[in-house]
Amino acid sequence: MQVAQDTVVSLDYELLNSEGETIEKTEEPIDYLHGGYDGIFSRVEEALNGKGAGETCDVYLQPTDAFGEYDEKLVQIEPRAKFPPKIEVGMRFEGEAGDSGETLIYTVTDIADDKVVVDGNHPLAGMALRFHCTVKAVRAATAEELEHGHVHGAHGHHH
Repeated sequence: MQVAQDTVVSLDYELLNSEGETIEKTEEPIDYLHGGYDGIFSRVEEALNGKGAGETCDVYLQPTDAFGEYDEKLVQIEPRAKFPPKIEVGMRFEGEAGDSGETLIYTVTDIADDKVVVDGNHPLAGMALRFHCTVKAVRAATAEELEHGHVHGAHGHHH
């Protein structure tokens, strides 16, 4: 079977930065529902169309194709009192993004006496990336997976 609309694709992947350094690599294959369900980058979906098990692809992703451009407006300075007593650089918190009300994950990037700097950008925002993958398997999606818009896996899925 080949990768097409409404198939479940199992693949190994490696994500590299523009210097060729590995950022992330799968230890076990990941599964995603193919065909615009937002399970994987759209440029990667395009490159995988028609591929079968054992085939590979390399996709170069500009920031707009991956995690977006870096947005300085998502860096905020907050009062220290808003955070728990034990706080460290690298900790993550959910918060609302300014006027949009959208919930983002903010990463603590700096701590001063009474202020905390948090960044709502994805850690890979603004980076060009290379996505290298190997298709491990392709199968037809079940009716339930299509209805829910995501893969349920070998042992079922409960909401």
